[in-house]
Amino acid sequence: MEQKELQVAALKNGTVIDHIPTEQLFKVVSLLGVQQLTTQVTIGYGLDSKKMGKKGILKIADKFFEQDEINRISLIAPSVKLNIIRDYEVVEKQLVYLPDELLGLVKCNNPKCITNNEPMRTRFKVIDKEKITLQCHYCEMKTKKEEIVLL
Repeated sequence: MEQKELQVAALKNGTVIDHIPTEQLFKVVSLLGVQQLTTQVTIGYGLDSKKMGKKGILKIADKFFEQDEINRISLIAPSVKLNIIRDYEVVEKQLVYLPDELLGLVKCNNPKCITNNEPMRTRFKVIDKEKITLQCHYCEMKTKKEEIVLL
């Protein structure tokens, strides 16, 4: 039996975000503003994965992410892998992880919090990395994953 495979062009330079949970793929696309990019973007949805069953993947040409962008990804999909590509070679692999503290990425849900009433940067301590629970540094209000509002 003949087996056919569709090949996606290799990236010369850019980033591959791999092992995105399928249900989070389009949240990651939106979060990173991929639709505004002018470079080549390949989105793979529902791909077979030995580790996850099904997964998503993003290949973005000529884009290298800053740490705050990687931290944003970690809030939605904390188990993704970033592969940095230069001249068609993987030069770096990063496992995305949720840091201990998030600065200026999440809105505090407490309307009385100083960060909602004064022009200042939010600051959250990550108190549970598995369930993703954050605590505001200023008012100490706890925020669960499903309540997180990104700035």
